[in-house]
Amino acid sequence: MSAMQSTLFSYQAWANAAFFDKLETLDPNRHASERHQAVRLMNHAHVVSEIFAAHLVGRRHDYRSDNTDETPDLGDLRAAVAASDQWYLDYVRGVTAAQLSEKIAFTFTDGDQGYMSREEMIAHVLLHGGYHRGEVGRILMQLSIETPWDTFAVFLHRNQSDRRQQGKPGFGASAA
Repeated sequence: MSAMQSTLFSYQAWANAAFFDKLETLDPNRHASERHQAVRLMNHAHVVSEIFAAHLVGRRHDYRSDNTDETPDLGDLRAAVAASDQWYLDYVRGVTAAQLSEKIAFTFTDGDQGYMSREEMIAHVLLHGGYHRGEVGRILMQLSIETPWDTFAVFLHRNQSDRRQQGKPGFGASAA
């Protein structure tokens, strides 16, 4: 298990929830196009996470593309992303260092061949999700909607308030 990977997936779950909170405030009529585009981006990130979860455990998936044909309902997508985030948290808490370094051959949805270690796949899922949350943030900014403060430092300091003590007495006790 990697404590850092666990922390990073906790951060991703926190950031994803914050973005879904913002997307739920978008008027589906007034901002239909932007909302649709944002949901498609979040769905794409989710589908890729699900594909790599399948690769990590050696099971087949039914995705033919890196997104679904139909755009899911926002509430359904939020629940699916939360479940996926939890799956990754559970996975990284149980994976061993030897398993992380193991390289796995797989096929991308476009038919190209791939070969990555489990650790590389995990890093890809984290970085890929952050990239697409950034795109959703840009859509929100264009609508003059305040974006979630999606940074790792903010996550750590909001969820572990003792970090504000900077080594003073009591530092190290988690407030999360």
